[in-house]
Order: sequence, then structure tokens, then C-alpha cells
Amino acid sequence: MTAHATPADAKTLAARIAQLPDLPMDSLWALWDEHFDERPNHHHRTWIESRLAYAMQARVFGGLKPSTRRRLEAIGETGLLPRPLQRQASHLLPGTVLTRMYDDVEHRVLVRGPFDYEYQGQRFKSLSAVARHITGTQWSGPAFFGLKSGDKAKEPA
Repeated sequence: MTAHATPADAKTLAARIAQLPDLPMDSLWALWDEHFDERPNHHHRTWIESRLAYAMQARVFGGLKPSTRRRLEAIGETGLLPRPLQRQASHLLPGTVLTRMYDDVEHRVLVRGPFDYEYQGQRFKSLSAVARHITGTQWSGPAFFGLKSGDKAKEPA
């Protein structure tokens, strides 16, 4: 459900979020306790600030619709994108990070732009080149990173 905030609420919220980086940790934890039932097992400040900013915005503007939350949870559990999103996945936005477990190692690729991917500090022109670098064999990069489903996405024997 979406709440409709007044412009004054939005302005106040923006100011409160802008102050998060300047708050001492004990104040961040106090805010955390207002928004969440449990504290995280780590103390990564930037992550804490981003989660607080989201929670503060959700309280003023409303959170995700239940149907959207269910879809995102299903993607997280299965790792498979629904068919309409698979078609759109070839248009990945810069800043997107793709992850894949392969040989018990998590591989992370940063999408820098069209035909520009970064893996372990190296630049590649395609996801297939990244997949080939990781596996040593010819792969469809979109299939390797789960952007395509079907038999082609299975690992070679």
C-alpha cells in the first residue's frame, strides 16, 4: 500500500535521511531499534544507514505491495527471474551486480554499462567473456549468470 505524504513530511524525511551519515553509532542504533526487531550481526555503517533510510521512507510513503514482495522473495529463493524479466535482463543497468556460485566460489560481476563488465578488477566486453574466464570453457554469459533459463543454463558435465 502506498501512503501519500505531504510535501512537508517528504522534506522533513529527506533532511532526516541526509543526517544519517553524521549521526554517532549510538544514535543510529537507537533509530534502528525504532524500525526493526533485531540488530544485524555486523556493524557495516553504510549498510545500516541504507536500511534505515529505506525503513524511514517506507514508514512515510508506504512499503512494497505484498504481491511485489512475494515476487522478490520467490526470485531470491529460486534465483530464477520470471519470463518477462528474463527478456529485460539483457538491458542491465550500470551498477547492477551479478553473482554466481561456481566451484564453491561466489563470483561477482559489476555491470558498468552496455558491453562493459568488471570482474575482479578486469574489464570484459560481454558476460560470455566473463563466464569463459571463470570456467575456462565456452558459456553463454546470460545463461551462466541465471538471466536465461532452460537446459542451456546447466553446468557442463
